[in-house]
Amino acid sequence: MSKTIFIVEDDLFLQGLEATKLKKEGFSVITAGSGKDVSDIIAKKPTIDLILLDLMLPDMDGFEILKMIRKESSFLNTPVIVFSNLSEDKDIEKAKSVGITEFMIKSNFNLDELTDKVRELIGK
Repeated sequence: MSKTIFIVEDDLFLQGLEATKLKKEGFSVITAGSGKDVSDIIAKKPTIDLILLDLMLPDMDGFEILKMIRKESSFLNTPVIVFSNLSEDKDIEKAKSVGITEFMIKSNFNLDELTDKVRELIGK
């Protein structure tokens, strides 16, 4: 059974690129483009092996989303990769304090490197 990645990204083009790449690598993918979408999906309590989270979303920032996710016991230990263009130390430290596993700045990584990091954290 393939592992499931939950992509939270409001840029539909980038969301599609990430989803396509991860699917080609054998992962199942769930996507959301807003905080409301995340809330609706989390309420269903799907099996999620890793969350790929952008911090800048239209209705809720990624820090709020991460806090919401971590309140659910079934997602308390789910690895979270923040994949964002926010790159200031204060943003990285804030994300770490809320419980992320990895912080990757979008402009510094390509999709192959992102996929490698996913595999490093959860296998295949």
